[in-house]
Amino acid sequence: MLDTTDRQILKHLQRDSTTSLETIASAISVSVNTCWRRVKRMEDAGIITGRVALCDPEKLGLGQTVFVAIRTNDHSAKWLETFAKTVKSIPEVVEFYRMAGDVDYLLKIAVASVADYDRVYKALITKIDVSDVSATFAMECLKNTTELPL
Repeated sequence: MLDTTDRQILKHLQRDSTTSLETIASAISVSVNTCWRRVKRMEDAGIITGRVALCDPEKLGLGQTVFVAIRTNDHSAKWLETFAKTVKSIPEVVEFYRMAGDVDYLLKIAVASVADYDRVYKALITKIDVSDVSATFAMECLKNTTELPL
């Protein structure tokens, strides 16, 4: 389990993974060695799964976020395997969830425009059989964080 020190370390790393262990250790009043051991333990346990650079989609020409709800009549393992492989091969799909409720799958797609989304949509439906696809276009992002509440 995570204790208060682990959670403090994670809060710092989630805000900025380039923060040095020395800076984190000083901020939370532990030794650098203690901080390093704890980070290593959390990496080994799969709690810390990676360290990345977050990019501004607008500045990269990917200012249109589309949420796509997908329904299917085929709930077989083979269909899901094919569908998952297909979706994972589309770089514009940045998040992919299997859902409970009225929608079977939810995709978050980052594209340049509605026309760009249409290209992704056509590529998807030519590779996989779905019963319903519904797209919702985000007008404005009011909150977007990768920081998990600790």
